[in-house]
Amino acid sequence: AVLQQRKQQQEAPAAAPAAAPAAPPGGLSPEQEQRLKQLTQQQPVMLFMKGTPDAPRCGFSRKVADALKADGISFGSFDILSDEGVRQSLKVFSNWPTYPQVYVQGELLGGCDILLQMKEAGELKVNVEEMLHRMQNAY
Repeated sequence: AVLQQRKQQQEAPAAAPAAAPAAPPGGLSPEQEQRLKQLTQQQPVMLFMKGTPDAPRCGFSRKVADALKADGISFGSFDILSDEGVRQSLKVFSNWPTYPQVYVQGELLGGCDILLQMKEAGELKVNVEEMLHRMQNAY
């Protein structure tokens, strides 16, 4: 029985990389992952978008920035068009293929469709505040 447990333990780590096909060959380096963690936590709410909130370069980015502003949510932003490395690696980091992306305390809240659905349902501000509260209590 002990031998079977050891064999299972040895086989388990080998199976783990195959279970994550979403990552490109090589995945993210520790440096990339650390940089993305820092960027996603730069402000309590971070919007990764094309352009800036005052000069969006994409209709979806404009809609998300406008929804956050309309609900009085203070947020920082990062123009993914200014850094191709961040633009490509954030997709892997978040396992979310499109932009814009909104993070609360470093945790992905969602993209355009999800945020606009929350806004339409009157839940955007509540969800952001709940995430901020939960994350603050986790520390």
